[in-house]
Amino acid sequence: MSHSHAPDPPTPANTGPSRHIVWLKVNGQTETLDLEAWVSLLDLLRDRLGLTGTKKGCDHGQCGACTVLVDGRRINACLRLAAMCEGAEITTIEGVGQGSTLHPLQQAFIDHDALQCGYCTPGQICSAMGLRNEGQASSADEVRELMSGNLCRCGAYPQIVAAVSEVVLQVQER
Repeated sequence: MSHSHAPDPPTPANTGPSRHIVWLKVNGQTETLDLEAWVSLLDLLRDRLGLTGTKKGCDHGQCGACTVLVDGRRINACLRLAAMCEGAEITTIEGVGQGSTLHPLQQAFIDHDALQCGYCTPGQICSAMGLRNEGQASSADEVRELMSGNLCRCGAYPQIVAAVSEVVLQVQER
């Protein structure tokens, strides 16, 4: 099922100069959308596609609550215009697990009690997935530093670092 909202497929003839036809893949689902040029990836995900797991925290790229993966790399969705993601593969927290099977990072967050209010958790998990993809962390101290762009107001940092380290460092050892 596509989430495209235009009644007819949009074409350059029926869009204005401040609109863009954007094709992207979100959590494995191909989307073709007619968007205003100023729509952020965060607003596209939450408001147009109904993927509200990605949170709007500061809307200035300072908290990391909106972290998603774009072609496997972690980004702050509030800072990226949706039109800049043309042809990209986007992964949000909704696309992390497989049905009712949790991703190892999701399970580690539960096992380590790495969430309290849960608001930052989707961004933390997406950031950790990106960190794993980058393959740069070789210690808990490096995990802590490389995850520092994701804030937790509840102060669950020790548990978050333990959860991320368990999965990311285990993958590095293989």
